[in-house]
Amino acid sequence: MQAQILTPAAVLVLWSIVMLFWMAGTRLPALTRMGGLGKAKPGGRGQDLEGVLPDEINWKAHNYSHLMEQPTLFYATVAILAIMGPASLDVMLAWGYVAVRIVHSIWQATVNRVPVRFSLFVLSTFCLIALALRALGATLANG
Repeated sequence: MQAQILTPAAVLVLWSIVMLFWMAGTRLPALTRMGGLGKAKPGGRGQDLEGVLPDEINWKAHNYSHLMEQPTLFYATVAILAIMGPASLDVMLAWGYVAVRIVHSIWQATVNRVPVRFSLFVLSTFCLIALALRALGATLANG
């Protein structure tokens, strides 16, 4: 069962890499049209491109940043459950979290209407809260 709960985490890692390439694949051509990376200011950061590149291009970068934020809690929670011995409900919640995060990514990177994006975020957060509570319960029960 340990490997079963680690699989959704591995899928989310790979999805994050997909978003990295999607971001680069849209940003780099846009930057090239503006004169290329050679014209970038020294020490520039991705945030500096806000208002410079079209919003639709920056949406992929926003989502990639989001995948580096809350999912870190997901990875820690999944690791705790893998160590403690996950139940089938834990595996289902982990897959639910990953599925909703992928849908959230696609929505944010393409349509990006906030009410739907926020609903998807809340739904994934509920999955994460349930996982975190189950991880806490597992550690308390075996501690």
